[in-house]
Amino acid sequence: MAVRTHWTVEHACSHRVDHDLSHRPADKRAGFVRWLASKDCTDCLKAARDSDTEARAQWLAARRAEEQEAASAWAKRFDMPALEGPDKALHWGERSRHQLMTAAHTVLVVEGTWDEADWAELEEKARAITRAGWWIDQRDSEGTDLVELLDAAGEADRGTENPFR
Repeated sequence: MAVRTHWTVEHACSHRVDHDLSHRPADKRAGFVRWLASKDCTDCLKAARDSDTEARAQWLAARRAEEQEAASAWAKRFDMPALEGPDKALHWGERSRHQLMTAAHTVLVVEGTWDEADWAELEEKARAITRAGWWIDQRDSEGTDLVELLDAAGEADRGTENPFR
């Protein structure tokens, strides 16, 4: 008599699933069935994975909304101009500008030697950069680099000129 190749397993999720184990060595099948019984079935595993993806997406959307609200409030408070560019880049650019400017203020003024007059000059340079893509491109920069980055910005990054024409 041959060792079974087909097993009906009651999974931890309480679903019963038929499994063809003919591809496993005969002496490994019973142990594998015990292991399968301790796990959720494939459908439940996929559903859990998909809900994790949904939960992660919801968390990220909530986080982005918080960041956007903070960036918008900051821009209004410090009289920063609206950014220009494709719709999908505007919010990202605003968040990037806020994060970089906040990091620069912390390192240059709060922790550094700059006074408010120095900072006001840098803010004016930052106000001139209205292309959202420029701020997005600088999103991984250090706050200490902002002075040099603003000085290096081109005319296409200022005002309404489209750099993609």
